[in-house]
Amino acid sequence: MPTPSMEDYLERIYLLIEEKGYARVSDIAEALEVHPSSVTKMVQKLDKSDYLVYERYRGLILTAKGKKIGKRLVYRHDLLEDFLKMIGVDSDHIYEDVEGIEHHLSWDAIDRIGDLVQYFQEDPSRLNDLREVQKKNEE
Repeated sequence: MPTPSMEDYLERIYLLIEEKGYARVSDIAEALEVHPSSVTKMVQKLDKSDYLVYERYRGLILTAKGKKIGKRLVYRHDLLEDFLKMIGVDSDHIYEDVEGIEHHLSWDAIDRIGDLVQYFQEDPSRLNDLREVQKKNEE
């Protein structure tokens, strides 16, 4: 399994490739707000772990393993954002909250959160009921 730092890189690389069709070291550095030399070191680690193929000065491509993990990490991030929005977390805090918790939850916990999100999405009245309970508790 990749480390939390590796996960951050894989998630960002996956998103960049989805958005732009490629991911350069400079793009990754800008997106993660780190130095290009840090990106190069991590990309070399990800290459050794078979998550991507990196050729200096030519760029990188995700392997099937890297794509699978990247897609899963993006799903996890999006799911947690949806969940926090559903339960009424202030949108100003959601990104930081997701970044703070996403690496600390098991995939079992993610699956259960997914079940809960699906439960609320299937019947909007359930979400309205939750909002009513929240309003009462705030009073």
